[in-house]
Amino acid sequence: MIALIEANLPALQVVLPLVAAPICAMLGKGNRAWAFATFAAFLTFAISISLFIATYGGEVIPYEMGGWAPPLGIEYRVDVLNAFVLMIISGMAALVLPYARRSVALEIPADRQPLFYTAFLVCMTGLLGVTITGDAFNVFVFLEISSLSTYALVAAGAWRNQRALTAAYNYLIMGTIGATFFVIGIGMLYMITGTLNIADLSTRIANHGDSSTLRMGFVFIFIGIGLKLAMFPLHLWLPNAYTFAPSAVTAFIAATATKVAIYVLLRFMFTVFGFDYEFQAATLENVLLPVAIIAMFAASLVAIFQDDLKRMLAYSSIAQIGYMLLGLAFLTPTGLMATIVHLFNHAVTKGALFMIAGCYILAAGTSSISGLRGIGRDMPWTTAAFVVGGMGLIGLPLTVGFVSKWYLVQAALELGWWPVALLIMASSLLAVVYVWRVVEAAYLQPAPEGVTRKEAPLSMLVPAWILVGLSIWFGVNATLTTTAASRAADVLIGSSQILWEE
Repeated sequence: MIALIEANLPALQVVLPLVAAPICAMLGKGNRAWAFATFAAFLTFAISISLFIATYGGEVIPYEMGGWAPPLGIEYRVDVLNAFVLMIISGMAALVLPYARRSVALEIPADRQPLFYTAFLVCMTGLLGVTITGDAFNVFVFLEISSLSTYALVAAGAWRNQRALTAAYNYLIMGTIGATFFVIGIGMLYMITGTLNIADLSTRIANHGDSSTLRMGFVFIFIGIGLKLAMFPLHLWLPNAYTFAPSAVTAFIAATATKVAIYVLLRFMFTVFGFDYEFQAATLENVLLPVAIIAMFAASLVAIFQDDLKRMLAYSSIAQIGYMLLGLAFLTPTGLMATIVHLFNHAVTKGALFMIAGCYILAAGTSSISGLRGIGRDMPWTTAAFVVGGMGLIGLPLTVGFVSKWYLVQAALELGWWPVALLIMASSLLAVVYVWRVVEAAYLQPAPEGVTRKEAPLSMLVPAWILVGLSIWFGVNATLTTTAASRAADVLIGSSQILWEE
């Protein structure tokens, strides 16, 4: 029995939350749906850890769905790269769901909570499916599963603020456009190769050679995924979605959804098209590199002038996506490793900060920075967690943010691009400004008269502090994450450094 379960772990990674989702809908009011969803998330997390351990040494786990061999059948294919991302998704779900019990009780009516947890598990299923599948069309299917459930989760914030409905609608429109571009690109690849299996696609594209159809397929996929990951300037859906979604939803999607989209971009660029594809390299150099740098500064500047804490963190996320895309644009093993390790580092940091924003909403009834004056004295543990998380966002030493920026700077210097290295460090100073605004309001400004605010409950504080602790732990000892990221980079482009032709 144990051997049978181990042999089917790749399928169980997706099937478990998928089956658990409708069960949650049938459990009715109370905490039963929450408890069952939490149990399913921890089991899913355990499976992802097992897959990560199995692939950490460089092994690849193929799994043929229904016994049908690829390319005719759908294959799940697990290597160290997607096992790393699977662990991020399921790990964040396992931490967000215990946190969600109190925040969801505040923000969503009791009779709607089972449906909320159902949508949450469906979203988790879609993100896991996107990451683990080895079939290009399956990527589109799972992207839509995760997107449709996310639109519903964002709209659930309407019970607290009606603007969540508009945010969800805008997200739906932009997400649909992105999905349409992506599936058109997949169709073009199928037209010239006759296959949808990702491994088979890479082989046939290499044999096919360059063509206008192949280039257009690449462009459509690039733009489609760019919309999904909120690449500047295709990011307009993200600030409102993060601001008006329920706190638990924001913490989860900020830590996972854009990271999965980055993974898809990595997988298609390096596995399907190949890193030596000339047109792709030109796109990275002439489009992605300047876009990433602009995002780092423009989004950070906008974040400085936001009064809403969640909106400030949302614009910060757009800037952090710029860092990830910058590492990809370098097209070197070190740059790619920086991108992959930042998937984990940003998930940990931003997940913690959005959880803390939810704690403030519970205690103070607002996420307005001006409404949080003096809250550091009323909520010392919550605010201390924000300070440490903010240090990670800035990239100070002994935090995970420093590790990411260290490797980004190193990658820039390896290419001789010292101005880019200086821009990376300069953009971090902008993060100091907007993080300091919160610290100043919390500790240096007087609390409003007649306002009583209590410390957040342990069920919300503990998950936030676990993420903050991980930020420090992997900032001090980053061997596990950097080794996994390095091996994942080797999976994508090999061990030799790739330089653009001048």
